[in-house]
Amino acid sequence: MNKDLYIDSTSSVDVQMALMEDKKLVELNQDDGDHRFSVGDLYLGRVKKVMAGLNAAFVDIGYEKDAFLHYLDLGPQFKSLSKFVKSGMSNQTIGPLFENLSFEKEIDKNGKITKILAANQNVLVQIVKEPISTKGPRIGCELSLAGRFLVLIPFNDKISISQKIASPEERNRLKRLIQSIKPKNFGVIVRTVAENKKVAELDTDLSDLVKRWKTCYELLKSAKPPKKVLGEISRTSAMLRDILNASFNSIFVDDKTLYEEMRSYIKSISPEQEKIVKFFSGKTTIFEHFGIDKQIKSSFGKFVTMKSRAYLVIEHTEALHVIDVNSGSRSNSDADQETNALAVNLDAAEEIARQLRLRDMGGIIVVDFIDLYSSENRKKLYQKLKDVMADDRAKHKILPPSRFGLVQITRQRVRPEMNIATAEKCPSCNGTGEIQPTILLIDTIEQNINYLFHEQNEPSLMVCVHPFVEAFLTKGVVSIQNKWFLRYKKRVKVKSVSSYHLTEIRFFNKNEEEIKT
Repeated sequence: MNKDLYIDSTSSVDVQMALMEDKKLVELNQDDGDHRFSVGDLYLGRVKKVMAGLNAAFVDIGYEKDAFLHYLDLGPQFKSLSKFVKSGMSNQTIGPLFENLSFEKEIDKNGKITKILAANQNVLVQIVKEPISTKGPRIGCELSLAGRFLVLIPFNDKISISQKIASPEERNRLKRLIQSIKPKNFGVIVRTVAENKKVAELDTDLSDLVKRWKTCYELLKSAKPPKKVLGEISRTSAMLRDILNASFNSIFVDDKTLYEEMRSYIKSISPEQEKIVKFFSGKTTIFEHFGIDKQIKSSFGKFVTMKSRAYLVIEHTEALHVIDVNSGSRSNSDADQETNALAVNLDAAEEIARQLRLRDMGGIIVVDFIDLYSSENRKKLYQKLKDVMADDRAKHKILPPSRFGLVQITRQRVRPEMNIATAEKCPSCNGTGEIQPTILLIDTIEQNINYLFHEQNEPSLMVCVHPFVEAFLTKGVVSIQNKWFLRYKKRVKVKSVSSYHLTEIRFFNKNEEEIKT
């Protein structure tokens, strides 16, 4: 499977990242530059309320709503962590590697939070789920720092190897290797990408993680809650860290600064792949050039059509997501009903797996497949769904089809769902229900050009319009665009943008900054 990553920095959000597998869009991520309350961030918080009935506490970490901390998320070594935080804030020389810290007894996993936490107590916590809908962040006290090959876990001493590393010899090699280099009182999770890596690479990654923990310790000394103590790397870099492998063909970036950052980052984590980062300098946006905009428009929304002419209907509620599989015009096939239903369901399983990743849908998902009467065919569908979801990085569980043909899926939700409005404004009324006379469209453009040249003294302009309008303005021996040049003695560039509706007009200055008119 060939993978390509496209990074667009010209969108309305700061950075958009599209992951393509065999030229098909499977993931869309946004990095809006606001890295507050991202999964993995460490915060020094203050307990606001302890709720005995919930066996949980609400903690102030600076978000508008208090974060939720359940007793089961405290971790067995919470008392040692609490002692570490208290000592660090009082500037006692316990050391970041717990040199002078005597560990406390593990807490009872069936205990009560009222015996562990009290109001106004300071706690070091980590974001495990970002704020979603009306809920604040969910936090935990089992801290971990993720690297390229390893995950460092303070207050632990266990070594865990990714289950996807199947070879017993390799698992034993990695365990012995990590045991020889890891610091005492730190656990390590060995990630899948560490398979067959040399000791130097793993040691470098571990050293970087230990250095980050030391930074956290130093910042903790002067921190006053609520305060972010240690932030996760940017979402762009985190995505590369988690998904970069040998199957990547290329990474296209349209911003020079970001391009250099990506090259530098990939050189640090995977030097042999540095050359796959490529700078895109086309005239159109990177998403438009590679057809990603078109895939986004066709992949989001309530109805999703598949190549087989079948389609999905995706509904969202507060409690769960519902996906209905419809055969559409595929039902006209000459095959018998059972064969036709199985073929549609197998196609739908692939598309559903893609939609879950693309929209980052989490929680409970109920899929209503077309009824299958053969138990063998139901097993084929269940196996197909498991196979196509094997590459999904989010934790998930799939139940076999029920007697009613329903498949229930639970999928880890750590970030708000990706939701893109695919419906466009009416080209006639611009969403108002009233239309401007189209005969006045060119007059409106000319009035704005006249104002920007004469009143704002713009040296040059770029007008972005729908392709139909662009053709009307630029075609012909004596085009309207040429008439503008003769009249104002200044250049007016006309650019077509296929995503604009028919009467949409935008003006940009020589630095390509939009001018609000």
